[in-house]
Amino acid sequence: MTTGPEQAAAAGAKGTASPAPIGQRLRRIWPYFSQSPSAWAIAVGATVVASATEPLVPALLQPLLDKGFRKGGIDIWMVPVSLLLLFGVRGFAGFLAQIALAKVTNIGLLELRKAMFQKLMTARLDLFSNQSASTLANTVVYEVQNGSSMLVNSVMGLTRDTLTLLALSSYLLYLNWRLTLIVTLLIPAIAWVMRVLSSRLYRLTKASQAATDSLAYVVEENVLAHRDVRLHAAQQSQATRFAQLSEALRRLSMKSVVASAAMTPATQMLAAAALSAVISVALLQSSTDTTSVGSFVAFVTAMLMLVAPIKHLSEVASPITRGLAALERGLDLMEKTPDEPGGDFSKPRAEGKISFINARVAYSDDGAPAVDALNLTISPGETVALVGASGAGKTTLVNLLPRFVEPTSGRIELDGHELREWQIDALRGQFALVSQHVVMLNDTVAANVALGMTVDRDKVLACLKAANLERFVDELPRGMDTLVGHNATQLSGGQRQRLAIARALYKDAPVLILDEATSALDTESERAVQEALQRLMRNRTTLVIAHRLSTVQHASRIVVMDAGRIIESGTHAELIERDGPYSRLYKLGLYDADLSQSPPVAQLS
Repeated sequence: MTTGPEQAAAAGAKGTASPAPIGQRLRRIWPYFSQSPSAWAIAVGATVVASATEPLVPALLQPLLDKGFRKGGIDIWMVPVSLLLLFGVRGFAGFLAQIALAKVTNIGLLELRKAMFQKLMTARLDLFSNQSASTLANTVVYEVQNGSSMLVNSVMGLTRDTLTLLALSSYLLYLNWRLTLIVTLLIPAIAWVMRVLSSRLYRLTKASQAATDSLAYVVEENVLAHRDVRLHAAQQSQATRFAQLSEALRRLSMKSVVASAAMTPATQMLAAAALSAVISVALLQSSTDTTSVGSFVAFVTAMLMLVAPIKHLSEVASPITRGLAALERGLDLMEKTPDEPGGDFSKPRAEGKISFINARVAYSDDGAPAVDALNLTISPGETVALVGASGAGKTTLVNLLPRFVEPTSGRIELDGHELREWQIDALRGQFALVSQHVVMLNDTVAANVALGMTVDRDKVLACLKAANLERFVDELPRGMDTLVGHNATQLSGGQRQRLAIARALYKDAPVLILDEATSALDTESERAVQEALQRLMRNRTTLVIAHRLSTVQHASRIVVMDAGRIIESGTHAELIERDGPYSRLYKLGLYDADLSQSPPVAQLS
């Protein structure tokens, strides 16, 4: 059976709309590749010089044949010296053009990549839900690099071959205007062939991009889930899935090759027909003594020299189409992905009062809401623990605060201002988050602790000490300057989580969110970290999601959630005395909310 991504790729080959006019498409890209006008001037100037030298080769043949083989006809050194000068000028001009083009390409690629990465940093978060990490990385890193190189070189090749064509055509017109008229019949025929095949190639290129993304996504999934795949012996099924998508990509690639390869023989046949007509007419003219041998050979040589630029022009549609399609993907990412919306309100440090007013979050129209009719006010400096079974809405609730999740309806306020009124960076500057899913960058320990801020080594050391990591960091090869590796895979789960706690200590934000912050710690490490957290939580608004009673029962207030709603709230003592859901969970020590079926364990959910 054909997989979903394969069907999407196949549909893309049929359903992709025809491309916009090439001039309009090039104007979208031009701002990024116009940053070095001097390099463009050198490239274009050198290309003009190289193209202008093309007619000089057949021009030297005419006097050589008409006069060079007669005694005293021409100077014996004229032709070889002229050829050396000619090819020297052409070679130097080609060298300058290539260097200048490399500068244009690399500067344009730099500007485009910077703009794309900046968009990723400010884009709405649903971009990362709709597109996989491998797709975005492929677009930013590989697609635009290949596309820019193909496009710039192809456009300059198009310019060079067009100028060469004009120069040779002008020389042909000078030699014999009647024969030149026959050659000009090639132009509309070649243009029609290129237009038809280029349109098909564009559609196939877009479909191939979609198929490549699907293939990369399968690789990404299996790399990230390699343990689960092996645990469930799913290697063969995943290999079959990969093979199906690879086959779909192979078919699209072959179709693209056919469309691209068809351009060359089509134009060559047209050129051969024109050449046959020219030779026939030239032979007729020679019988009436209206042309010399030198003129005829010069004309045929110039015409044969036309075949190369005509061939190149017929082939240039493929790389230009592919380059434009690749670059337009990056442009679409920037132009069609909106930035995160935000307001104008900002303050250096919030007091920390949080209000949820009839907040509701529904991830789908037909599914149950993750948070529903939620009303909760948290005072500055208050510590609120969120308790409930998995899926109760605890994580969704805290993700609403830094606007990682947007409410479907209702209001959420920080210091009396709705979150949408806050400038987005200023809002997130008010929160420090320690999650059970710790993410670290492949940078030094110090840079990971001071993420987004200037590294103060003394402050970093103090935070590491408070997170019970001082001894561990001292044992690293370069101390706090040691690289932690890809997502800190060189560290244990507990060490990574304590590093995240050190990061929260360093940020020193007025609102602290702890989502299973001590879940990966052993008992000894947890005791030290809990002391650090208690110091960190002073005079800060803190929301805690935790299973362990040592964290929950000392909160200022405990909020019990079920199915996205708050079902009771109070201190640990009040809730125990009330003998409600929290009390039953506490007395039974249950991890799962299903009290009738859950086995007793020493944790609270």
